[in-house]
Amino acid sequence: MKNLILLGPPGAGKGTQARTLCEKYGFVQLSTGDMLREAKKDETDLGRKVAGIMAKGELVTDEIVIGLIEKKLTNDENEIGFIFDGFPRTLAQADALGNLLDSIGQSLDHVVELYVDDEKLVQRIIGRFTCSSCGELYHKITKPPENAGICDVCGSKDKFNFRQDDNEDSLKIRLLAYYRDTSPLIGYYHVLNKLRKINGLGSVDEIQNNIRNIIK
Repeated sequence: MKNLILLGPPGAGKGTQARTLCEKYGFVQLSTGDMLREAKKDETDLGRKVAGIMAKGELVTDEIVIGLIEKKLTNDENEIGFIFDGFPRTLAQADALGNLLDSIGQSLDHVVELYVDDEKLVQRIIGRFTCSSCGELYHKITKPPENAGICDVCGSKDKFNFRQDDNEDSLKIRLLAYYRDTSPLIGYYHVLNKLRKINGLGSVDEIQNNIRNIIK
């Protein structure tokens, strides 16, 4: 079993790479958002606690998130491994995750950092848009539709969505939050000899092959 963390700023492609690894190898993707939504439906003490906190619009504590992760790690009959998606985000969360894995006899094998140039990352993100009918992803510079206004996959006409936060000002705010809260994890996992670096501005296939070479 191999447990992985993918690190990188917004738009680095962590979600795309995680989904591909899950499809290829059978990893289980542990998304804190998905776990919280699932917990709200559970008739357990923890589930009711999560539902109550979220109903008030309050933030769920690290302790609760770790409890949800522990439940997944110990109850899921998965022999391949887990990919942590969106967790940890802070040094305190990294410590808590490490303690949890130690307590249940598991380990963290690799932390893969998708590093990018900020200026190129901005160029990549602010040009993204998707087909509202089938979800196909496009970019106004690197991957426009073959015929303007028509989806290459489903043929829908003039049905494209641009994310409201995919603009330069919003991205700078998201990058600031990443460098303030999450980037210290790079040094943290480097000291633990878990960190592996990959250029996050290559093609999806190139990045995927580099990650696969690391986890073999």
